[in-house]
This record gives sequence, C-alpha cells and structure tokens, in this order.
Amino acid sequence: MKVRTRFAPSPTGRMHVGNLRTALYAYLITRHAGGDFILRIEDTDQEREMAGAVDIINRTLSMTGLEYDEGPDKDGGVGPYVQSERVRSGIYMKYAKELVAKGEAYYCFCTPERLAGLRTKVEGSDKEITVYDKHCLSLSEEEIREKLESGIPYVIRQNNPTEGTTTFHDDIYGDITVDNSELDDMILIKSDGFPTYNFANVVDDHLMGITHVVRGNEYLSSSPKYNRLYEAFGWDIPEYIHCPLITDEEHKKLSKRSGHSSFEDLTDQGFLPEAVVNFVALLGWSPEDDSEIMSLGELTEKFDYHRMSKSPAVFDYGKLKWMNGEYIKKMDFDDFFEKALPYIKDVIKRDLDLKKIAKMVQSRIEVFPDIKDHIDFFEVLPEYDPEMYVHKKMKTTKESSLEALEKIEPVLNEQEDWSNDALYDLFRSFAEKEGLKNGQILWPLRTAVSGKQMTPGGATELMEVLGKEESIARIKTGMELLRKSI
Repeated sequence: MKVRTRFAPSPTGRMHVGNLRTALYAYLITRHAGGDFILRIEDTDQEREMAGAVDIINRTLSMTGLEYDEGPDKDGGVGPYVQSERVRSGIYMKYAKELVAKGEAYYCFCTPERLAGLRTKVEGSDKEITVYDKHCLSLSEEEIREKLESGIPYVIRQNNPTEGTTTFHDDIYGDITVDNSELDDMILIKSDGFPTYNFANVVDDHLMGITHVVRGNEYLSSSPKYNRLYEAFGWDIPEYIHCPLITDEEHKKLSKRSGHSSFEDLTDQGFLPEAVVNFVALLGWSPEDDSEIMSLGELTEKFDYHRMSKSPAVFDYGKLKWMNGEYIKKMDFDDFFEKALPYIKDVIKRDLDLKKIAKMVQSRIEVFPDIKDHIDFFEVLPEYDPEMYVHKKMKTTKESSLEALEKIEPVLNEQEDWSNDALYDLFRSFAEKEGLKNGQILWPLRTAVSGKQMTPGGATELMEVLGKEESIARIKTGMELLRKSI
C-alpha cells in the first residue's frame, strides 16, 4: 500500500514549532517511502479562525521546503481539502447519521445549563471537565423526531461503552489499553452543523486514504475514540505515530511566552528556515549515525520514525543558535549578503564598503540580528577603557601601545595604498624594523580604530573599510586617551 500522510493544521495563527514538527515528520515519512504528502486545512472551529492564517501556513511550508502533493490548490481526486468546503457538501452529517442508524452515535438536545451541572473537578487539580451522562441516549425515536421537527438545537454524540477496555497500537508507544469508563461520549457534530476536530479527522483520513497519522502525544488519550469510530464504520485503522511533547529548558510545555514557540518567531529573530527545519527534526528523533547538521534531502534519506523518542524533547535555544551559525557559515556569500544587508544598513549610514563588512561577520554570527553588535563601531567609535590596550599575551601595555601608535601615525600619513594587504605588509615591515612582534603593533591599532575588545576582522581589515582619514582620526583619539590615562 502506498504511504500517504497528511498535515492538517487549523488556521488560528502562527505555526507552532510542534505543528511544524508534525508537518516535517509526516513529510519525511512519506518522502522516505516514496508516498504522497497531503495538506488539509481544518477550519471547523470558526470562532478561533484568524484572518491570514492560511497564508501563514502556505508561506511556512514553502519557506521550509515541505512541498505537498495534494492540497487546496492541488486536487488529487479526494478533495475538497478545506473542511468548511467539505461541510457544505454534507459529508460529515451523512457519516454521523450513518453512525446514529447503527446505534454508534445519538442525538443530544441537552441545554448548556444542564451540561454545566455535569461539570466536575479533576482530582488534584483546579481543572473542570464535563462527563456526559448519556441522558439523551434513552430518548425514543418519536421524541427525537419531535425535537428535530421543533428545531431544538442538538449535537450528535458518539456512543461509547462504559464497561470493559479498549486497546490501540501506536508505533512509538506500543499497545495502550484504557478503561472504557474513561471514554466520554464526545461530540461528533456541533450545534452549528460543523463536525468536531476529532470526527472530521477520522472521516477525512479514511476518505483521503491516509495510511500514517502523525500527531502530538496530547492526542494519545483520544485515540481509543478514533479507533471505535473506525471500527463502527468498518474502516481500516491507520498507523498511529504520536510525537513526544516539546518543552522549554525548564521542562515546561513550550508556550507563546517563550518568544520562540512559532516558526515566524524564529525567522523574525534571524534564524534561517533550513536551520529551523534541521533543529526541529531533532526534537524527538535522532539518526542512526548521530549526525546533527542535515539538509532536508539528508533528513529524508535518514529518517526512520521508529527511532523517535517517547520522552519529552527539550527546545535548547542555545543549540538552535549554534546550528543556525553553522548554516550561516556555509551560505553562498551573495545569498548571505542579501539577507544581511538590511541588518547592516540599519547600523551603517556612512559610505563604506558593506560587502567587505558582510564578509567579516559571516563566520562570526549565529543569528542575523547579532550583526549590529559586531559592526556598530564602523559607524561611530564607542567610548572605551584605555585598559583595553593592555594585553599580556601580546606583551602590550598602555605605555608601549602609545609609543607604537605615535611611531606609526606619521608613517600612515605617507601611506597611499590603503588596501588590507598593503597595510599588513607595512605593519609587518615596521614591526621588524622596530624589533617588535606583529601583535605589538596590530593590537594597539585594532583597539584604536574599533574601541572594542572583539572585532569581526583584524586591524588592517578594519582600517581598509574605514578608510585613511577616519582610521588616522581614530588613532589620534586613541593616543589622546592613552596620554590622559598614563
């Protein structure tokens, strides 16, 4: 049987990292097996739907390279691929009534007030749940007909057993058995005629030929209800693959408050889509060879969902930054420059060679916003402590640094070729002539022209970009600062 997986997001906002991982794993399972990957928009919860959210879904899939074979704009013969459109075709009501006819579901006319009286607190928690008491299951056919003809609002509920057990199999967690007393009679069709998420999933997955269902492990508890629906219809049950929970570094569920819970949060912070995909793939899975840096093609080749973990996956923000930095280092320079340019222009307003600045920082940043702290001195020399001229390894002191700068300044005034190579040759010859090590010249110069402890390039690279006039002006500022401090 051909493997068919689906990604079925609800258009309620930005794509959470957990949803992206679900999409990625479903995509990798399909591509690894040469199957079909389907996009289905689950917009049955009209109250939570957010304008523009479908565009966010499409943009995220496009940016991450998760191309689907069938979807709202790619009809594979089992559409429509938007649930609200499927509602209008009457699909869900048809199948819900089929269950009613079989005794596997029933009409429920209970008022909100009555349902509120059924709410009970979960033991050891402040959370309340409604456990339905099957009140409407006892209604006669005549009573049901009268209520329907009178236009009394209703829902259709699944009729689950209250005794015995139900066992289901998950490819990650194995066989799981639950007491049927825990299976509440979940709503299948809401009072507005729309199906619930749970019911629509089962119907659509069957009609679309989904063979492997990938979702978060928060749906483990609902799986027995899904299985009972499949069995009631006489349909084949798909393979279940439940992904582990994603937590923050404090082992709490990753939330919006973390500031990096969605794909767009991360791209807004300067992360590359391919780095995010690589990182997210490792949140609950690892390849046999323990590789860490992998392209989407390499992930597809290596992905074996049986190696997924049951344990919660920790979102290590530091590791993501490291991984992003590795991707930035490997970027084609022209691509890097295009992405870096807005960040550079946000800092540099002067007429400088921005490409040379970009080349200096490419191997030094982890995310694009880091660029600012690496290059801000090009625009304005910051105030700095003259103690920065002291470097034990370079054997420089404030006195030796001042002496070196005073000797080199008139030489620089006569220097016409201000390229990096020419300046380096000049300083090397000067150091040799003065009986100094290169660092005893270059350290004071770099400090004087940058005012920073760490810079993206050496003294000569910085001076080439700053130009002769600005470099000498900064060296004079450094000499004055040193004179005052000695």
